[in-house]
Amino acid sequence: MFYTHNESELIALGAKLGRLLKAGDVLILSGDLGAGKTTFTKGLAKGLAIEQMIKSPTYTIVREYQGRLPLFHLDVYRIGNDPDSIDLDDFLYGDGVTVIEWGELLDQSLFSDVVTIELRIVPEGRQLTLRAQGARAQQLCEDIKHA
Repeated sequence: MFYTHNESELIALGAKLGRLLKAGDVLILSGDLGAGKTTFTKGLAKGLAIEQMIKSPTYTIVREYQGRLPLFHLDVYRIGNDPDSIDLDDFLYGDGVTVIEWGELLDQSLFSDVVTIELRIVPEGRQLTLRAQGARAQQLCEDIKHA
């Protein structure tokens, strides 16, 4: 569990994790509206050496950015329980990092190796809880604790 007190700390934590990411890594970001999912993704992008401005993919479903690795930033809130409306395989099994906002709405059997990060608004800022499913995800969670 991690705590951040402001936007700068949330971005810094994301950058720390971003530096650890490898091709094929999948992250699910969950949390209420305004919890900081896109802000955290801005940090991930920094850690991936992405120079472009990160925007919420709410209305476009997917945004792609180029850096040390490609970053596929998805928001699946609008597709609900219809994952067939986009070809998730292109992102989940590609050569980049995939970040899925509202990914908890998808069938979890789609993911064999994924880190789920729950962002919660708390009085002192944000609380982030990481859960790993799969060997690579477990290693990533251990690495971020020691980074």
